[in-house]
Amino acid sequence: MRLGRNLRIVVAAAVLALGSSSNAVDTRIRLATLIPSGTSYHHSLQEMGEKWKKASNGSLALTIYADGTMGSEDEIVRRMRIGQLQAALLTVAGISDIDPAVGALQKMPLVYRSLDEAAYVRSKLAEDLNKRLSDKGFVVLFWADAGWIRFFSKDAGLLPQDFKKMKIFVTAGDVVESELYKSAGFNPVLLELSDALTSLQTGMIDAIPTIPLHALSNQFYLSTHHMLELNWLPLVGALIITKSSWDALSPAQRAAMMKSAEECGQQFQELGRKEAEESVQAMQKRGLQVQPVSKDAQAEWEKFSQSFYPQVRGKIVPADTFDKAMQILLEYRGSSKVVVK
Repeated sequence: MRLGRNLRIVVAAAVLALGSSSNAVDTRIRLATLIPSGTSYHHSLQEMGEKWKKASNGSLALTIYADGTMGSEDEIVRRMRIGQLQAALLTVAGISDIDPAVGALQKMPLVYRSLDEAAYVRSKLAEDLNKRLSDKGFVVLFWADAGWIRFFSKDAGLLPQDFKKMKIFVTAGDVVESELYKSAGFNPVLLELSDALTSLQTGMIDAIPTIPLHALSNQFYLSTHHMLELNWLPLVGALIITKSSWDALSPAQRAAMMKSAEECGQQFQELGRKEAEESVQAMQKRGLQVQPVSKDAQAEWEKFSQSFYPQVRGKIVPADTFDKAMQILLEYRGSSKVVVK
């Protein structure tokens, strides 16, 4: 795995050098992401780039480095900080390296009952989160979710105790989340996403929480033949650009770029929810077994997740942001109550 990481670093350096050699445009925005090339998400980013180019009369160009060629999300953030990259499409896991408050959008298991509810909370927190990120040198062009993260596993699992017997993937570098899993009785294994498939094949891990599209496109389903139909977490991400790069653009360029980015974000939102169902159906045709969650099992999972909310609050998500998210949920649900013990 170390050799693979070193190879990616060499490849990243090479493609950055090639990107720097072109003088055909006045401004080149280099954007990195882990999303696979050729997917609908990748096409949406490419379409956005074409709009940026057209709006600037060819003076601005977007170069996209997909497939994790620039490394893990924390590596991408590091590259942005030193100026090697100007933009990135990252999940909350990566953006949390900039400010942990964004964890309220994703890192609170079973808090959100629907994607519409999660989107409502996100819209209410966006102004504060955008300011936090701006203060640290990053501008948010859009937020979006890609549907629910679910548990894919080699053996069928229905209840929390079933997954406590498994070795579960956790993104490398997310030590705090790993500790949370440990405290809940799980057996987390910290790995790069690029190493997940090999680790499933070799038995280093037995389960991976991810969205159906990733399980399909990364071929995780070939090793994990079971999916628990539990809406564990919404996968939330954002398109961000360094503030220095953003401020260097003209007001007209910024306005055009923001408009196209928001359109791209809307496409992401719609695609994520549509393709989640399509991906599950495609994997089922290839042998994936979907394990439904009964009312009793749902209640047991909710009780289980609530037991470690106090560890999420203040350790993974800053207490003030956690409390604000919960208050927004109370407002959204009306008379319903959010239990935090």
